[in-house]
Amino acid sequence: MIWKAVSDQLDPKAGFLATLNPDFQPWVSVLLSITPILVLFPLLFGITTILERKGLGRMQNRLGPNRVGPFGFAQFVADGLKMLTKEDIVPRAADRILHFIAPFVLLVPVLLAFSVLPYGRNMVPIDIDGGLLFFFAVGSATELSVFMAGWSSRNKYSLLGAMRGIAQMISYELPLVLSALTVVMMVGSLRLTQIVDAQSATLWGGLHAWHFFTPWGFAGFFLFLVAATAESNRTPFDIPEAESEIIAGYLVEYSGFKYALFFLGEYLGLFAVSALGITLFLGGWLPPFAFPFLGAVPSWLWFGLKLFAMIFFFIWIRGTLPRLRTDQLMAFAWKFMLPMTLINILIAGLWRFSRDWQLPAGAVARWIICAVLLLGAYYIFGRALQPRLAKRTYRYAE
Repeated sequence: MIWKAVSDQLDPKAGFLATLNPDFQPWVSVLLSITPILVLFPLLFGITTILERKGLGRMQNRLGPNRVGPFGFAQFVADGLKMLTKEDIVPRAADRILHFIAPFVLLVPVLLAFSVLPYGRNMVPIDIDGGLLFFFAVGSATELSVFMAGWSSRNKYSLLGAMRGIAQMISYELPLVLSALTVVMMVGSLRLTQIVDAQSATLWGGLHAWHFFTPWGFAGFFLFLVAATAESNRTPFDIPEAESEIIAGYLVEYSGFKYALFFLGEYLGLFAVSALGITLFLGGWLPPFAFPFLGAVPSWLWFGLKLFAMIFFFIWIRGTLPRLRTDQLMAFAWKFMLPMTLINILIAGLWRFSRDWQLPAGAVARWIICAVLLLGAYYIFGRALQPRLAKRTYRYAE
């Protein structure tokens, strides 16, 4: 039950909730589970926007926000107040009901996805057998919210932007799920806590056996990252918003607080998918090495450090890569990402069943064989994706 998991977090021996009236225990458990999610991650959203703007400013040789609050770190508070006080403009021909609920349809499933993520040892709000399946099931509702926003606006640009965004999100949702399927194959479970426990074994030098340190896990992690970037509408896959264009996709008819809710939902989705990648490939709450002094660090702190590293990676990518064209984006999904994830599933199966083979040098030979096959597939699909361009010639005016 939920209340037992929270009770173990607060006091594993006695249990905080065990001291309460049994009739109130489930309600207090739900409150203790929901409150940190509703407080911590929206606050992290505000802080991330400042860190992102400052980081991009440094990359582009400028300062970024530096006026509101100490070093500009209260800028997100000013932005939030501005969004709350701005006028909420709804087009006359719009479907007012769908136009109103579309941001919430994006936000609520993301908050539900946080409920099955393990943030530390005995720190999972709902530990269910199909946690990974539940995460992907509720995450698929984001496409519905994008369609609702574009359709209800009664604007051709909004509708076209929504169709473009849905095509991208559906195309990259397949590689996202298939890249996670390799972990399910190796662990044999959809329970996220069991996936983390499966990575607690030690390798040489006390290194924890993260899935990232295997050929299929290394490839699966980066395929997962690329698909997660596209699903979160981050650069270079930020076509659904298209911030630098005159028409900002399906958001063009939104203003005020509803406009802010879309960005809140997308950032929360980024945090959720980053946390899932940490759980699947980077050992979850486990430290890199099984040393006693590292085990003294709270497990939730290791998880938080990995989450901040993932966020920094996405900020770095945004300041580095240009936006893809729509045809490049779709070709990359169907001609490279999907075949590579399918090949990675085969490599994971080869890795699993080659344990019983009598190979020279044992695990090293198995590692090399799987890595070479993956590199070969990467080269073949990468070359096939490159367009056939004629040799460029230069002409000068006479």
